[in-house]
Amino acid sequence: MARPKISVIGAGNVGASTALMLSQMELGDIVLVDIVEGMPQGKALDMMEMNPVYGFDSNITGTNGYDETEGSDIVVITSGIPRKPGMSRDDLISTNTNVVKQVTEQVAAKSPNAILILVTNPLDAMVYVAHKVSGFPRERVMGMAGVLDSARFRAFIGMELGVSVENINAFVLGGHGDDMVPLGRFTTVAGVPVTELIPAQRLEEIIQRTRGGGGEIVKLLKTGSAFYAPAVSAVEMVEAILKDKKKILPCCMLAQGEYGVDNTFVGLPVKLGRDGIEEIFEISLSDSESKELLVSAGHVKELCEHIEGLGIL
Repeated sequence: MARPKISVIGAGNVGASTALMLSQMELGDIVLVDIVEGMPQGKALDMMEMNPVYGFDSNITGTNGYDETEGSDIVVITSGIPRKPGMSRDDLISTNTNVVKQVTEQVAAKSPNAILILVTNPLDAMVYVAHKVSGFPRERVMGMAGVLDSARFRAFIGMELGVSVENINAFVLGGHGDDMVPLGRFTTVAGVPVTELIPAQRLEEIIQRTRGGGGEIVKLLKTGSAFYAPAVSAVEMVEAILKDKKKILPCCMLAQGEYGVDNTFVGLPVKLGRDGIEEIFEISLSDSESKELLVSAGHVKELCEHIEGLGIL
């Protein structure tokens, strides 16, 4: 039986880290694509030479074209320019719209049955671009954001309480931006609501840090943006799909009336399995939580309308 094929588009920090983690988990054979000559080939070869030390048997191919991606089961798109200090995710929109459009055209032609996972920022808008360009059903086009934002929320709570992050479950919904919606009410530590463990004011500070988590790292790095946590978040989604785990994860997807959001790309809790998004997991939000989600979705809709106005698609 042939191994699954996973193509990772973009061999920068996020893409290379994603490919490395995928190979370590032996989730399939990996194709690493980038326009820079020699870079994906060199990184792929370096990873292949690492495999004997750890005993991994994944095959990793580096290429500057898309022929090698043909027949991919999953394509993770990380291509685009990263954020720089002082730059909002929205500032990236024109350049990365062009990049994601061109990449999606290529991968959709070579792998018409693939599931697409977007990592490029501004995330929610780029999922819209990939969905429109590919023509794939909404079940097979999604964005990695909620997994990352939830991981950041969990990390900060773990730091605050001095407990294992394995004890912490959290949901962050909405757009991948400053108006994302961390749901403190649904966040638990070993089953105990976090609202009973952290005072409301302090919890609000942690929520605000979660919203600015990407910008905090951009400011520290000065020459790039986060890559370890985004990469492992994408890998968790790939694993859930290829292993048909039916895992509930917050992912960016096209909402068509769910949670009161219609025809907009936004982070919602979904069940991920072999067919991609197999079900939208419905939870009851309070009036204030629903309002925050609608505000976040509204901002994404504005970005998508802005992209329409650019005339690129």
